[in-house]
Amino acid sequence: MKKNHLKLIAAALFIGTSFAVQSCSSSDDDDSIPTVSPVGIAQDPNNFKGDVPSGQVVTLDPTKVYKLTGAVMVKDGGKLVIPAGTRIEATGGTSSFITVEQGGQIFANGTASAPVVFTSPAATPGSWGGLVICGRAPINKGTSATAEVGNATYGGTNATDNSGSLTYVRVEYAGAIFTADKEFNGLSLFGVGSATKVENVALVNGSDDGIEFFGGTVNVSNIVSVGNEDDAFDWTEGWNGTATNIYSKRRANGTGNRGIEADNNSNNHDASPRSNPTIKNATFIGATSGEADGFKLRVGTYATIDNVVLSGWSTGINIENDASVSYFNGGGKITNIKFDNVTTKASAKSNAGSSVTVLANTYTENTNAAGAGNGTATPTWASGWSSL
Repeated sequence: MKKNHLKLIAAALFIGTSFAVQSCSSSDDDDSIPTVSPVGIAQDPNNFKGDVPSGQVVTLDPTKVYKLTGAVMVKDGGKLVIPAGTRIEATGGTSSFITVEQGGQIFANGTASAPVVFTSPAATPGSWGGLVICGRAPINKGTSATAEVGNATYGGTNATDNSGSLTYVRVEYAGAIFTADKEFNGLSLFGVGSATKVENVALVNGSDDGIEFFGGTVNVSNIVSVGNEDDAFDWTEGWNGTATNIYSKRRANGTGNRGIEADNNSNNHDASPRSNPTIKNATFIGATSGEADGFKLRVGTYATIDNVVLSGWSTGINIENDASVSYFNGGGKITNIKFDNVTTKASAKSNAGSSVTVLANTYTENTNAAGAGNGTATPTWASGWSSL
């Protein structure tokens, strides 16, 4: 009798548990879009600015349009979460920008059908400051340094530092040049670590570089840099990461500069850690006016570059300064390059500015190279969300 009683209790518990699990599962399906209860600076979408302090998670409401009227600073220990489909419009000029400080994190969680968009209603290059992320990964400017935008510290010893993630994000009309040493880009990555995720990010119609790396170890993939007035893809201060799938194009009127501008350290060409990224699967479409180099590799940078289409440049590969020339010239570090309408395939210069003969195996050609995936045409992975 006691055994039968226990069996009945067990059966009742099993049925109740099953019902609870099924009910919870059904509820999850019904509530797939969570309700956002804004806190902190997210409470006033028409005046979006200020700090995200330590310990606070600020989640934006994707049904609102946020007017970025000033600087947003994500402090150490703070988190800014931006759901898919959120639109942020900068209205405060170049005093409007978003900086993620060391220890802070940003999670821009766009999708292919609903990207996160940072833009300006003015629809003019240089209308706002752009997006800046500062991490604790190594740089060669010193143990640490101060970012050009927001005066935030960056650099350190944590190669796997995590500043959050950017997925399916479009940054439009950002950037500005104040002086030779102070510039806003579409996306600036200062000492950002390898645990940070940067995938499917488009930098469009900016007034300076599309994306620039200042040291760090962050890896990026599926990067679009189109219509920017300076370089499409820029690195300096010891960046050591991998970039896979890059599609860039200068404006139809020829405005803009290089496809890649690559530096190690202008004050010490052999500074450590040395810039030495891997670039794979890329298309750089240029123009023959302005600083018309597909690649400008200089002041001690190293790199490994493979499967690239260079189209419409005066010079495809321009190598300058002794340390970079010594590394690249005849070194076989640039492979599977397709030159399309390029006047001079490669050139090299010493520190003194004298021409250096480009040796065999400095680069290898491949007329079938697909670059970013579709030659000079828009790659499949960039269609739609990037505005292409």
